[in-house]
Amino acid sequence: MSDNLQNRGQQDRARINLHEKHEIQYWTKALGVSEEELQQAVKQAGNSADAVRQHLRTKH
Repeated sequence: MSDNLQNRGQQDRARINLHEKHEIQYWTKALGVSEEELQQAVKQAGNSADAVRQHLRTKH
């Protein structure tokens, strides 16, 4: 099944998908980081939202 871009609710907030613009916008706002910071955090910690949060906490 393909993504329904009109349904941007709480699908799977346990994972960060950097391939969807609306996901990037959601996570940069939710985590208070730039797109570049988000990309680096996902690259280093993986796409788990909890792992990225932890990574960002230890980095700041």
